[in-house]
Amino acid sequence: MALPLCILITFLVCSLFPYSSVARNSDMPHNLVRSSCIHANYPDLCLRTLTAYVGPAKTPNDVAKAAVSVSLSRARKVSEYLTNLAHIRNGRSGREQGALSDCVDQLTDSVDQLKKSLSELQHLRSRTFRWQMSNAETWVSAALTYEDTCLDGFQKVDGKIKMDVKRQITNLAKVTSNALYLITRLDESRGKGS
Repeated sequence: MALPLCILITFLVCSLFPYSSVARNSDMPHNLVRSSCIHANYPDLCLRTLTAYVGPAKTPNDVAKAAVSVSLSRARKVSEYLTNLAHIRNGRSGREQGALSDCVDQLTDSVDQLKKSLSELQHLRSRTFRWQMSNAETWVSAALTYEDTCLDGFQKVDGKIKMDVKRQITNLAKVTSNALYLITRLDESRGKGS
C-alpha cells in the first residue's frame, strides 16, 4: 500500500513541476515591473500604470519604453484636453486665457520631447548606448520641465481652471518623473558593465 502512495505522490510532484515553472515565468514581467518601480519617485503610481500597460516586458529597456509610452499617451491626452479648453473662451480673463494658451504650447513641446526619447529607446545600439541614453534622459527631463513651466503660468490665476490644470499636469509630471527614473536606472545598470 505504501509503494503505490509513494508512486502517486512522485507522479503528482513531477506532473505539477512544469506548471509551477510556467507560473513563475508568467510572473516575470510583473516582478520586473515591481523591482523596477520600487525606488521610483512615485512607486505606487509606477506599479499601477506599468502593470496595466507593460505587456510582455522581458528587460529593463522594455519597462523604460513602457514608462515613456505611458507618459507620452498621458501628455497627448492632457494636451488635447487643454487645447479644447482653450477654445472655450466665455467668461475667462485674459490672464487665464494666456496661461492656458502657454500651457498648451508647453505640452506640445513636452509631447515632442517624449516622442524623441521613445524613438531613441526603441533603437538602442551597444556602441552608441551611452550617447543614446544621455539623449533620452535629456529629452524626458526637458518634457518634465515643460510640464512644470505650464503650471508657472497659473501662479497669478485663481479659479476652477487653475485647479483642474494643476491636477492634470501634476499627475502627468509624476508619470514623467517615473519614466525619467526608469531611463536613468537603465543607464546606470548598463553603465556598470561598461
